Amino acid sequence: MPTTPWNIADAKSKLSEVLNLAEEQAQVITRRNRQYVVLDGDEYRRLTGERPSLKGLILNGPSLDGLDVDRDESPGRELEL
Repeated sequence: MPTTPWNIADAKSKLSEVLNLAEEQAQVITRRNRQYVVLDGDEYRRLTGERPSLKGLILNGPSLDGLDVDRDESPGRELEL
């Protein structure tokens, strides 16, 4: 059951209440016709999933053994200007 959105002034003055309610259900705060959602941290992690860091992706990625990374020293093609 959706909750009534909080306007920014009410949310600021009743922040503890907003956070307590967010433990049970997402809370919507409106400011200048935009909506922002306050979620419990566990719910946020469940929705976004665990994402590996760039370092983790590099260290646990495919092996680069046998990959030729030598630079091509040729001058390239000739170009008429």
